[in-house]
Amino acid sequence: MSLIVETGAVVTGAEAYCTVAYADDYHSKRGNAAWAVLDDVDAKEPALRRATDYMVQMYRARWKGFRKSALQVLDWPRTFVYLEPFVTGGFGAYPFLVADTIVPDEVMRVCAEFALRAATADLSPDLARGVLSETVGPLAVTYDPNSPESARYRALDALLAPYLSGSSMNAKLVRA
Repeated sequence: MSLIVETGAVVTGAEAYCTVAYADDYHSKRGNAAWAVLDDVDAKEPALRRATDYMVQMYRARWKGFRKSALQVLDWPRTFVYLEPFVTGGFGAYPFLVADTIVPDEVMRVCAEFALRAATADLSPDLARGVLSETVGPLAVTYDPNSPESARYRALDALLAPYLSGSSMNAKLVRA
């Protein structure tokens, strides 16, 4: 089955934010040999689908702006997405408005990065209770109860930061 990629035109049945060719080029330029050895249809396409699914699950409530159409499957394209820093014009500073006919390059880059991880591991595994103390023979391990139980992708979150507004647990604060 051929991968259906969102281009920014609200593609019916879209499954991914970037093409295999985009991910190939992205990983090639960064020396990620693990991506190059994967088969396009059997590994890369499913990895891009899983990466996009993960992005929808993790970022849906945090994207700036609004989905362009109520009928679209994925979160991009979006309308009213304003980015900072502000563009300075003759009458002051204005935020940059992202076109609602694209999937931003940063979103495609993060999709490619998550796809590399999704090719070898589950991006969102089921969580188990944390171990506070464990002794195996002479070795003893005590885990920090305040540390995250699941993987956190800080570099990828930082790349998407201009397109995100807070977290899913925060509300936007507007001061009068």
